[in-house]
Amino acid sequence: MGRIFVVDLEGRTYNCKFCKTQLALSDDLVSRAFHCRSGKAYLFSNAVNITFGPHEERMMLSGMHTVADIFCCCCGQIVGWKYEAAHEKSQKYKEGKYVLERGRIVDGVDSEFYIDTRPSMSDAEDA
Repeated sequence: MGRIFVVDLEGRTYNCKFCKTQLALSDDLVSRAFHCRSGKAYLFSNAVNITFGPHEERMMLSGMHTVADIFCCCCGQIVGWKYEAAHEKSQKYKEGKYVLERGRIVDGVDSEFYIDTRPSMSDAEDA
């Protein structure tokens, strides 16, 4: 097995829920109005740090598509799929784009280092 080289993204990211590897930039988010079997999903114009499964024909709510499942390159968890081809003319805009399942990704904002910006008492008010 070879060495895994991970692309490091600059800006707000969406990360793998399981190992926190960066997968996509929020700037590449095309739509939040997608759905998968497990719930909500997001459509992205680009994704990184992923590997692909085999192409397969899959019937979806919007019709037949050729898709490839995508997996996190670090932990191997399935995180969504890539649209390789759309069979209906109205769905061609999806070709080459990536769907990340909302239940399998997390927002890259690290809540562990969240700074509370609410006003608090000053030292003078403490006495």
